[in-house]
Amino acid sequence: MEAENKTKTKTGEENAHKEIVTVKNLSISFNGIPAIEDINLSIMKNDFLAVIGPNGGGKTTLIKAILGLLKPDKGEITVFGKSPDEGRKFIGYVPQKTVFDPNFPISVYEVVLMGRYKKIFRNYSPKDKEAVLKALETVKMLEYKDRQIGKLSGGQMQRVLIARAMAREPELLLLDEPVSSIDPGMQESFYELLLELKKKMAVVLVTHDISAVSAYIEDVACINRTLFYHGSRESGLDKLEEVYHCPIELIAHGAPHRVLKKHEK
Repeated sequence: MEAENKTKTKTGEENAHKEIVTVKNLSISFNGIPAIEDINLSIMKNDFLAVIGPNGGGKTTLIKAILGLLKPDKGEITVFGKSPDEGRKFIGYVPQKTVFDPNFPISVYEVVLMGRYKKIFRNYSPKDKEAVLKALETVKMLEYKDRQIGKLSGGQMQRVLIARAMAREPELLLLDEPVSSIDPGMQESFYELLLELKKKMAVVLVTHDISAVSAYIEDVACINRTLFYHGSRESGLDKLEEVYHCPIELIAHGAPHRVLKKHEK
């Protein structure tokens, strides 16, 4: 029995450190202008990873390449041991911008149900509907399932979009600047939600919110066209000056915040 328990523990540890996304020597350009160059990056099964860097630094380009929405000029990507086109069925994705008509007569439940869409002219099954209710319960939006989407706050809408991504029952959740439309007072509960989700899947968050990185997130990838750093947040925050080409001092007084020191001329 003791040997069996040791085997189970070892297997659990191996699964926790399983590599699910591998990016090797990745380069992508637009109209001959490099967006990202020679990126090497791994995402593990239970990672909570922040991808940070300045605007135009290639963060969203990297995410879209992992999803198979952009093709590499050079290098390769594997997603759950498959090509990005094949592996993205295991990914839930919340894009940076979601445009919708707030007056469109569609409910929260119906928006999340879209996450189960697979084939045209296919009816949704009882399993699909169960997955939707489970996703809404996870993000604490089940009581709003019949509410028209235009009547939600920014924070509530982001939770619904996460629920739509989770309805796919993913093993990796990618979020591109998810707090941009959330009131600052609601952001703490949003990050706490991500910490809960991290127990079930890997979570990768593209963000400019350095305070959140210092408070909640475990690992950091610093990108400004190329990869400057990938590792623990403690060491990663020290790399920000190099990434942003600007001196940055992080000071924490209960809740972390940023102080930008004066630029040298």
